[in-house]
Parts: sequence; C-alpha cells; structure tokens
Amino acid sequence: MFDAVCLDPNNGRQEWTGRLGTREAIRRDGFEIDTASLAFCPHEWINSVGYVDIELVRKFPLMLAL
Repeated sequence: MFDAVCLDPNNGRQEWTGRLGTREAIRRDGFEIDTASLAFCPHEWINSVGYVDIELVRKFPLMLAL
C-alpha cells in the first residue's frame, strides 16, 4: 500500500490526498505515489476500488498472535 499524493499548484510540493491505496488505484485516479511510503495492509481492508476503507478496518481488525 502506498500514500497517494498530488502536486500543490501554489508551491509545487507533494501533498497527501488522505488516501492509502494500491499502485493501480492511485495511478488510475491521476495521483502520484509517494516514493517514501510503503505500508503493510491486510487484503481485507482494501475496498473494491483499491483503497483502504476505514469501515473494513473496523470490521476486520488486525489480530496478532505471538
């Protein structure tokens, strides 16, 4: 999973869009991938359009067992 960013037209800097998604979803929607970002995400959290969905996160909380 990657952070989706866009360029701020006023200062030319990358700004986070508030979305975390797959490479395909980010590119499809015209955003850029923040090359410094990379996160693990269970597939249960990804919605049908390729982004992390907070409702799915709540429905399928990450359970770690040691």
